[in-house]
Formats: sequence, C-alpha cells, structure tokens
Amino acid sequence: MARRLRMAAAAAAALTLGLAGCGSPSSNNDENKSDDTGKISTQTAAIDPDAKGPAPEVPGARKGGEITIYSQSTPNTIDPTDIYYVDANEIGKLLFRTATQFAIRDGKPVLVPDLTDVGTVSADKLSWTFKFKTGEKYEDGSEIKIEDLAYAIKRSFAHDIYANGPAYQLTYFKDGDKYKGPYTSGPNYSGVEVVGADTLKINLAKPFSDLPFYMTFPMFSPIPEAKDTKADYKNKPIASGPYKIASYTPGSELKLAKNDNWNAATDPVKHQYVDGWTFKWGGDDVKTQQQVLNSNGPDASALNYMDVDASLIPQLTSEKKAQFVQGESPCTYTWQIDTTQVPLEVRKAIAKAWPYDQTWKAGGVNDYVGQRATTFMPPSVPGYQKYTPVEDLDGEGTGDPAAAKKLLEAAGKVGFEVSWYYDNTKPVPQQVSAVREAALKEAGFTVKAIGVPTAELRTKISDYDAPVNIAQGPRGWCSDWPSGGSWIPVLFKSESIAAGTSMGELKDPALDAKIDEVANLPVEESTSKWAALDEEVMKQYAAIPYYYTKFGIVIGTNVGGAEADPTMGMPLFTNLFLKS
Repeated sequence: MARRLRMAAAAAAALTLGLAGCGSPSSNNDENKSDDTGKISTQTAAIDPDAKGPAPEVPGARKGGEITIYSQSTPNTIDPTDIYYVDANEIGKLLFRTATQFAIRDGKPVLVPDLTDVGTVSADKLSWTFKFKTGEKYEDGSEIKIEDLAYAIKRSFAHDIYANGPAYQLTYFKDGDKYKGPYTSGPNYSGVEVVGADTLKINLAKPFSDLPFYMTFPMFSPIPEAKDTKADYKNKPIASGPYKIASYTPGSELKLAKNDNWNAATDPVKHQYVDGWTFKWGGDDVKTQQQVLNSNGPDASALNYMDVDASLIPQLTSEKKAQFVQGESPCTYTWQIDTTQVPLEVRKAIAKAWPYDQTWKAGGVNDYVGQRATTFMPPSVPGYQKYTPVEDLDGEGTGDPAAAKKLLEAAGKVGFEVSWYYDNTKPVPQQVSAVREAALKEAGFTVKAIGVPTAELRTKISDYDAPVNIAQGPRGWCSDWPSGGSWIPVLFKSESIAAGTSMGELKDPALDAKIDEVANLPVEESTSKWAALDEEVMKQYAAIPYYYTKFGIVIGTNVGGAEADPTMGMPLFTNLFLKS
C-alpha cells in the first residue's frame, strides 16, 4: 500500500482519498519564486552511500525558540510501526532515526545512510545485508542495539495490532505470509537475522530492489523489546531522533523538546535548531492559515501544513507572497472505473463524456495546488515519462456527451448504470458529484449517485463488493519512495484487489508478469521502464486522471528554512528555524 495523504480542504472534500502518500522535489519560498505556478519538474532517483553526519547547515539558520504547527487534520498515531499518513511520518523524522533516510539536496531526495548503510544485495537478489551504526543512544541514554532494529521489523508483522502501517514486508519478506509478529509467532523469524554485532540480514521471498528506500519508513526505527507496551506504545514511543515527546494529548496537541542524547555528528540529515515544537490539531484550517499570515505574537513563529485554501491566494500573490512556500508532491488524484463491472467500450464512453473543466472548477482546484494529469505517475516521480495522452484522457475540456452517447449506441449500452459514493454533508463533493451526474446523464447513462456521511465514506469506497462501479478507493496515490516501484505494482497487479489498493480492479495475468519483470530489475534499470506500463494501463481506461498535486503552505514571518519535503509533500520540519 502507499502512504496516505494529508488533504487540502477543497480537494479532500471532493475526493476523500482512501490510501496515498507523498513526495518530490522543488520548493519556493521568500528566497525563491513564490509566485511560481509552473509545471512540475521531472526527477531522477539518487543514492549517496557515503553520506556522513553532521548534516550541512541550512543557510542563515540560528538556534532557539519554539515553533507552532497548525492543522485541522489529526494524525491517527505516532507509533512508528503504525505510521503511514504523511503528517505523522514527517513528525516521525523529528522523533526517530531509521535504517536509511532521505537527504534533500537542491529540492531532490537522495537516499543516504542513517542507522545502517544503504545495503548490499546478494547475487540471487534474495537477501540484503545492512551494516549497523553502533554507539547511538535513545532519549534515556540507553544504547540503540541492532537487536532493537530487528525486533521493530518483526513487530511490523503484527498487523492485527498495527493495521495502519505499511505492509510491503508481508509480501516481499521470506515467510512474510506466515509470520504474525513476535507476540503471536515468537521471536524467531526467518526473514530477519542479526549476524554478529553490526550486521542485519533481510531474507526475501522475491527480489525487492527498492528495499533500501523502504527502510526510510518509521517502522524501521529501533524499538527495545523490553519497552514495547504494544498498543499503548503509541502514547509515548521512545525517541532516537533530535526531539522527544514532552507531552501528548492524542487528537489535540503534541509538544516536543530537545533530545540531548541524539548525536548530530553521526546524522547526515537532521538538525536541532529550535528548542521545542507545539503541534495543535483540530482548528479550522482557513482560520489558522489566516492567523499565520497575520503573524501576530506567537503566530509569527507558526505554520499550517495543510494546502493553502483558495480564498487566501489573493493575499499570497501580493503583499504576503514571502509567506507562501511552494513545492512539489508526487501524488495523482484519479476517478477509477471498476473494469470487472464496466466493459471497455463503456469505459471509453465515460472518458468521452468526462467534464474535466467543470470538475476542476467545482472541486475548487487551482494552479497553485494542482496540475492537470494525463498519466498515473506524476512528473515528480523518477520513472515518469510524458507520453501522448490516451484518447479522451488528456485532462482538458468540457467533455462531449453527444459523442459519448454514440459510443454507447454502437455498443448497445445506452442506459448503462454508473454509480458512486459521495460525501453528502459538504458542499464541494456535492457540487462535484452533480457536475459528473449531469454530464453522464446527457451522454445516455443511468446514474446512481449515493450520498453518505463523511464518517462512512472512506469505508464505503474501500469496499470492492459495494454496489458501485466508479470512484472507489483509492481515489489517488502518492509515492512511498521516489520510484515507479511504489506505484505500478501496488495499483495494477491482480493481487492489489485483495490488498485493497487496486485502481480499476484489473485482473490481467499478462500485465502481472510484465510488472514483475520490471520490479525484479535493479533500481537503475527499472526506473525508465515504469512509464511504458503506465501507458499500457491507461489504455485500459482503468481510471480517469484528475490532477497531480502541488505543495503550497503558509508560514509565519519569523519562520526560516521552509521548504517542501519531496518525499512527503509536507514541510521539511528538520530544516526549520526561527529568524529571531
């Protein structure tokens, strides 16, 4: 599965994503072009196995002070094993050291070592060895041991308890389908071995060339077995990063203080500029974004990490442009079509009638937060290549219901019923649903739009047996790491249906074989091959591409070092400082 998105107010209301994640390059702040609404740039994968601490200083950075972070959306957990949403993942970078991590260099993500090196794969590609960095400490001064990292990985297999966390290990690691974690299956697991005092060995069921990228996840943060309180661990996980938990009220507030036992000299990425952090959740985003822009008192040292509301754009393109931080986020919103229920000729008719321009307007999307999509993988993901848009999937125009009706007539499918769920408690999703309904009815479809409350929507769209055939979940996707390997295999293999991550519910053994062939290649060989599969799937009309997301947030006037984290679509917290 891929990482889950934080959601902008308008876009979230319109789409309500099930699963997704974020990342990739380039940001603009007051030192750059804060009025840039240009195209998302294409990126390439990069690894620096020789990176060492300390992290290079951020220009102009100073130490001291506290930063306040606002968001209406609330992280569901800060247990490293269970973290998947990008907001908790970014917070985790303040709290935890992981096996590997991403350095952000000139806006580009580069994989570097953290507690291990970036790994060595065996000749048969079925095992990886990682050298462990000894001598590091937790917040309480106790030593971080290689056994703690091995234990944390084993803990991630207890998916009955940590159901929200990433699950690639269940598929790729040896006996991952049998091992149920240390609580149920015991401490011995064939997929993870400790060899000597400083070597971790991971054994695989099948090649997994992206494993070193996967090991940047918080689930690869060490946990001492003796301090594992299982489900209660989420209330105060032990810190290994530059900050530790001072106080935590789930759903409301999190305060962080400096971790004096974090070793800056061995960490090639993170900084510890500010003395503390206060995360405040639940407040209305438009209200807190305006507070940040006003920058009165403590709000000068604050930011809101949700995408800026469209109503504030006029301020950000004039007198407050220096407080607008832009960047990229490798995510794509889509409207998927159930290929098991909707024949190809009908899917093409849907695409012919699709009201792109009306949907864009009704959803409140603008060029500061999105770029119209014609592919599944966005340009900011290594492996993206622009291909000639598939017919009627170019993201532009008002649709052609008359031509769509002719396609239905030719197929003998006039009156074909299309159905979807939408949030009937908020105006934006109601508007988007109405626009779509009008266009498809005009094209000769029978339309059944089912309104449900916000609290039920994610569950409803995630049920592939539900009585709908359009706009099921996921309604968008983002990278788990900067590679097509966290896109195409997860979304379009037949097994994705059982995993709940299918886009279009494709069941195509021939496509499965092609995906496996690319996935089994080394990263440097596979990167350029994902785009061909992207195009092949697009020609099956498994989904209507909507837009690629962009990063755009507001910061207080006293906040320095603000830029996008290209792996999250979040602010890069570890580089932030206060100007005075």
